[in-house]
Amino acid sequence: MTDGATITVNFAKPMPVFPLDTAVLLPQQVLPLHIFEPRYRQMIDHVLDGAGQFAMGVFAGDRWKQEYHGRPPLRPFVCIGQVVQHERLDDGRYNVLVQGVCRARIIRELPPSAERHYREAMLSPVGLGDHDDDELSNTRARLGELLAEGPLTHLAAAPAVSEYIRNTDVPTAAILELVSFTLLNDPEVRYRLLAEPSTTRRAEIIEHELGGLIRLLTLAERQRLTEWPKGMSWN
Repeated sequence: MTDGATITVNFAKPMPVFPLDTAVLLPQQVLPLHIFEPRYRQMIDHVLDGAGQFAMGVFAGDRWKQEYHGRPPLRPFVCIGQVVQHERLDDGRYNVLVQGVCRARIIRELPPSAERHYREAMLSPVGLGDHDDDELSNTRARLGELLAEGPLTHLAAAPAVSEYIRNTDVPTAAILELVSFTLLNDPEVRYRLLAEPSTTRRAEIIEHELGGLIRLLTLAERQRLTEWPKGMSWN
């Protein structure tokens, strides 16, 4: 993990938008992408000639299934990503590694252009500098306890996340982002975390969701240890 706050984003200029059906990128997250569609290959060409940034957006509703190659509506919140590595293949496709930088909101989308085949929008930042890390110390301590003992210790990512929590050089706000994209997989929860400007409120959402995950894991463990009559289970 690196400190995304050291990366500058120019909100005075339009930002390319790469929409998908779910929120796949959150701040601090590093995500590999394979870019093969001609419009997004053009987008990466242009991005690499500039600041190396584009916004990962989310389609609104299901119209994208019928209008994918058009301009189906977008949900308002996006995550700005920085291309940190890229490989251009012989046929023009790209393999890129993108790091989430910050949350943003779509203010307005630019009209289509004959020369530009991808979408662009004017964005505004969301939730920058809204917290005091000391105020989140109790949340950090509780997360450390949850991952040190109990059902969450069985998660594959738990040891690595616990190591970051113990590292006092890593800000608690960054820890919350790490937990969001490593331990929480529900698409709607991820979008809620993307759209929430308050770090304190995101911490509350994360703790609530982890509580639900603990209950689910506990139930699954009880099921595993219980000898059921043939044909019966919690399902």
